[in-house]
Amino acid sequence: MPLGVAIPAALATLAGAVAAGWSGSVGALNAFLSVGVIAALLVVIRRPGAALWLIVASWVFAGIHQQWASQLPDGLNGEDVIVEAVLLGVTPLAGSKRLLLSIDQCESPEQRPKCRMLNKVRVTAYAGGDYQAGERWRMTLRLRPPGGFANPESFDFEQWLWREGIHATGYVRSEPAPERIAPAGFSLRRKALEVLEASPLEERTRRWLSALTLGEGDRLTQEDWTLLNATGTTHLVVISGLHVGLVAGFALLLARTAARVLTPLNWRMRTWPWWVAAAAAVGYAWLAGLAPPALRAMVMTLVGLWVLSGRHAPSAWQAWWLALGLVVLADPLSLWRPGSWLSFIAVAWLIIIWQGRARPQGIQGWLHALVRSQLLLAPLMAAAVLMAFGRIAPAAPLINLVAVPWVSSIMVPLALLGWLFTPIPFLGTGVWWLFEQALAIFYTLLALAVDLWPLWEPDRSLVYPLSAALLLLALSWGLPGIYLWIRAGAALLLALLPWWLPGTAPEGALRVTVHDVGQGQLIELRSAHYRLLYDTGPRFQSGFMPLQTLWAPGQRFDEVIVSHADSDHAGGIGALLEDHHVERWYAPLGEALPVNATPCQRGQTWQQDGITYRFLWPPAGPTNYSANDRSCVLEVSQGAHRLLITGDVSRDIERRFLQDIDSPASVLVAGHHGSLTSSGAQFVQHVSPRHVIFSAGRNNAFQHPVDSVVRRFSRQQSCLWSTGHDGALRFWFQKGRQLHVKPTRKLPVSAKRC
Repeated sequence: MPLGVAIPAALATLAGAVAAGWSGSVGALNAFLSVGVIAALLVVIRRPGAALWLIVASWVFAGIHQQWASQLPDGLNGEDVIVEAVLLGVTPLAGSKRLLLSIDQCESPEQRPKCRMLNKVRVTAYAGGDYQAGERWRMTLRLRPPGGFANPESFDFEQWLWREGIHATGYVRSEPAPERIAPAGFSLRRKALEVLEASPLEERTRRWLSALTLGEGDRLTQEDWTLLNATGTTHLVVISGLHVGLVAGFALLLARTAARVLTPLNWRMRTWPWWVAAAAAVGYAWLAGLAPPALRAMVMTLVGLWVLSGRHAPSAWQAWWLALGLVVLADPLSLWRPGSWLSFIAVAWLIIIWQGRARPQGIQGWLHALVRSQLLLAPLMAAAVLMAFGRIAPAAPLINLVAVPWVSSIMVPLALLGWLFTPIPFLGTGVWWLFEQALAIFYTLLALAVDLWPLWEPDRSLVYPLSAALLLLALSWGLPGIYLWIRAGAALLLALLPWWLPGTAPEGALRVTVHDVGQGQLIELRSAHYRLLYDTGPRFQSGFMPLQTLWAPGQRFDEVIVSHADSDHAGGIGALLEDHHVERWYAPLGEALPVNATPCQRGQTWQQDGITYRFLWPPAGPTNYSANDRSCVLEVSQGAHRLLITGDVSRDIERRFLQDIDSPASVLVAGHHGSLTSSGAQFVQHVSPRHVIFSAGRNNAFQHPVDSVVRRFSRQQSCLWSTGHDGALRFWFQKGRQLHVKPTRKLPVSAKRC
């Protein structure tokens, strides 16, 4: 079979994207370009026809490197810049608004790097302001390069910013006050959102209509996404082939009906109805934002219309490759978006499992096709989601059997019909009222499924074996000609695999993770049958708690120690109370916390899984100490290994429990994030830690850890780590094994600590 145009075009775009990713990640752009140019010349000389594909690959390559070049220079980190920008989006937050800006002009301070390349930024406006998408503003921003917390097995916010093409984050300065330069021009998409906001529907209905028909997924709340993730139904709110196909099909039906009325003798020969349907598909995909799934759906719909109109019939694979090539060419960063790949993987698998099979006939045939498709698609998509996000929705196969026809046959048609009848008073709203009732039933179904089968987030050691087992199950049942005993064996392997693989921690071992939560502290200690948290991380002004990003809802913690009530240590209590279960709380006596906590007292000792836990401070009973000096000080020991966590106690308090410490310490989490008030010289000399971890935010305003404290530990030959630079730090206490601290962020050889 000849390759045609689609496959070489797609392979060229993929080659350009992969080459750009490789050259950028290893910092070898100049060398790569030199070798690439020579190789390209040789290819063109030998095969002149390859010049077009080299141009395509180079376009994608240059587009990705343009994104890196547009990021905020390090020299402007924390500096004020003056910009003129267009508002791309406005998202209300608790007491503030998040703005997505397209920068037209940027002025940086003198003696600082220029910011002419800056293009797209995401900032928070804390002061009041009537911001509307499409407006042009002049404002002063304080920016920082795109970054985020780095924690194992959790959402990589920094990577998300990069693949969304966001070049800086920060906030809007209240002085000088932002100035609106020009109002928003006409936008059909914005007008549609205004129509929704003015409709007498429930808030949930409005945000689901905007997400389901206009691609405004940002309008869904965190609770909406949590419910969709837990049931494996996030794909149902993506503008996909279902939406574009329905619009194109309805447009084709109307156009062919009109052709039959206007030209009754030869209406079947008219081609313009097919062009109308194609225009409707393109127009709707454009209105929905032309995100990669919508663009893929549009391209494959256009190919489908071409085939159905009686033109030559390219294969489904030609359409798939053409869509892939165009998506990557239009948006090179889509190659790094999990949603794009999940979309293409799902369509490719549907092509495989239905290729060569007759089209289903009648209601019974379509029901059989639906059940077969969902059951064969479920294990493959579960494997892909597990690899991409580290979670499995056990309810997904069963819930999708009901949710897919409910959404595709009832909710989406009602949503689109509501838009069609919007110009007719009350009729469009009435159709949307029916959609609202269908949405309520859908929500009830999802909530029931989550109660019965909550989202499962297996330990990282299980991810790859489980993914392989799920992939084997999908292939053995989806591909033809596979023996029944092989299919049964694949199912049995998947069922027994979780029982064969080891758990989170072996017997007698302790895994400690000092999480990266910014300017705050959150430490997880986990052994075979015990899980403890020391502190809960901060709560930011916007209401965001970093703890929310670390684990799926429904986690169980045996004990949580809150060192004291300061917001950088106790800010995540709300997330624990709302989403997780805690058996027992510890906190200093007299701290005002929203939980019923047992006082931590000097001398309290307990053991779990062969690990000894001991409080060194505060003393029993009421005290007059400050909140910092009342901090719960915890010592954890296993054999020769010692971990010491001192909260925010001052140097004076450190001397009061100095003689109780079993020194030297293997690991010390430095007091008060490396502040000058803690880690006194006598304390540092006595504890003599092998490793010191500063739980501090990157580029924090307090400049923690301070230089004098860093030098003090350096003189003791301690290995120094900081969550702000290294990300989360993880290490094991295990008898007979040397202790190694593992950072989440990869360090260059020159930056190794020990």
